[in-house]
Amino acid sequence: MDVTPLVKDGAQIIQSYSGGGFRVSGRSYDGAVIVSAASTVDWGYVRSNDIKASQDLVEEAFDEIAAQADEIDVVLLGTGAKLQFPDAALRMAIKTKGLNLEVMDTGAACRTYNVLMAEGRRVVAALLPS
Repeated sequence: MDVTPLVKDGAQIIQSYSGGGFRVSGRSYDGAVIVSAASTVDWGYVRSNDIKASQDLVEEAFDEIAAQADEIDVVLLGTGAKLQFPDAALRMAIKTKGLNLEVMDTGAACRTYNVLMAEGRRVVAALLPS
């Protein structure tokens, strides 16, 4: 019995992650990435996996994601090897952009993204390397 989820052709699937990067749909990326069903892009704004040190840069990057807020159900923020909550001001700034943010460690964000995307949900994962 095949239990592989049916995934739309061309949809981006996170295949693996390691200390410095990600493998998404057969392509390797070094550093932080933003993954949606349609594309994977380098998240060049964020150089550190310390979410608190990068909060201004994270908020700036979320401006680009917010431009598509009407087409997104949820944004998963993978904060590296450990769960790190952004401060309240950043969470509020992201919420005012019309985005529903879920924060988790990067491994959990990768797995959650794949499940939600396979279910046809409109999900984006902003992932810091672990």
